[in-house]
Amino acid sequence: MAELKERLRADLNAAMRARDQVRMRTLRMALTSITNEEVAGASARELSDDEIVKVLTREARKRREAAEAFAAAGRDEQAAAERAEGEILDEYLPAQLSDAELGELVTAAIEETGADSPRAMGQVMKVLTPRIAGRAEGARVAAEVRRQLAS
Repeated sequence: MAELKERLRADLNAAMRARDQVRMRTLRMALTSITNEEVAGASARELSDDEIVKVLTREARKRREAAEAFAAAGRDEQAAAERAEGEILDEYLPAQLSDAELGELVTAAIEETGADSPRAMGQVMKVLTPRIAGRAEGARVAAEVRRQLAS
């Protein structure tokens, strides 16, 4: 079984003992999402840690988007609850790249592919995506690639 899934289960048990409702609810949701992903498709399978990180990244993004929507609608209490869940999920995700680190990776990928115009963005993204894997949002990466290719 994947180490990350085991860690999530152990932390869920600890949250249940501590009666931490927010952590308990968040970890249950995460484990349910992982299980749903495992049984999706033609046959059930065990997810690797990398695949679990992708599921958790997707769930964390959902929490951020929901928090923004609730805040825009003036529902601050629910926005705070969504942010709290997002912070718990962030504990299980790899550290996010800083702008400088992202810029360096993009520059290296552009040099490697020999891209010289925004039309070559697909080539750069193909090289860059596996290197970043969960450490930066795709929109942020694409914006940096566009910025560097345009200049």
